[in-house]
Amino acid sequence: MTKRSYSSMEQQSMDRNAVGLATWRSALIFIVTGVGLYFYFESEKKKVKERKAAELANVKTGRPKVGGPFTLTDQDGKEFTEQDLLGKWSLIYFGFTNCPDICPDELDKMGAVVDLIEKKHGADVVIPVFVSVDPARDSVSQVKKYLSEFHPKMIGLTGPYDAVKKMCKVYRVYFSTPAEVKPGEDYLVDHSIYFYLMDPKGEFVDAFGKANTAKEVKAKFDKAVEAWKAEE
Repeated sequence: MTKRSYSSMEQQSMDRNAVGLATWRSALIFIVTGVGLYFYFESEKKKVKERKAAELANVKTGRPKVGGPFTLTDQDGKEFTEQDLLGKWSLIYFGFTNCPDICPDELDKMGAVVDLIEKKHGADVVIPVFVSVDPARDSVSQVKKYLSEFHPKMIGLTGPYDAVKKMCKVYRVYFSTPAEVKPGEDYLVDHSIYFYLMDPKGEFVDAFGKANTAKEVKAKFDKAVEAWKAEE
């Protein structure tokens, strides 16, 4: 074996060692990078969960005190209380049957919201409720006749003035009838124009006015359901 051939073999061996060393270095870098990325993403996931939990906590602590005990009569003449709303989501609107345009528009929208919700979440998920703020004219039979023009699942509530006033108070709803109205005289009731979304525990989630579309309300409902499930 000549000196030159020996050097060539030695060089080949050195080259193989260098390649092997580079391969091990690459593998080590790959492993270290992979481990680093894993812990990074785990850390980010934890931060996201903590941020969502904080947001949910802020939403809950920041909720206005809306809702509470009430006792009224539904369109079938049966007693209806806040207990009948528990276990399901509810949409509650306060208005009166002689309202010329705003109430019908809002009740139509609320019915559309119910249809959108049921299409995604299934039937019997949400209860739509209409509460009369004109008990002097809105008898049980009048409310039933009025609601026949709207969503079939809508529940109509009425009752004595004091009982209606009590419910409006706990739901922070304003309403006022003109002073010195004579019997049989037509009049309009000034009242709050929005409806509430309440969760299955009877707690306030959000309120929607004329500017909110049915799709916007349904989108808010979807987020509320997602937050509710995350909490369970």
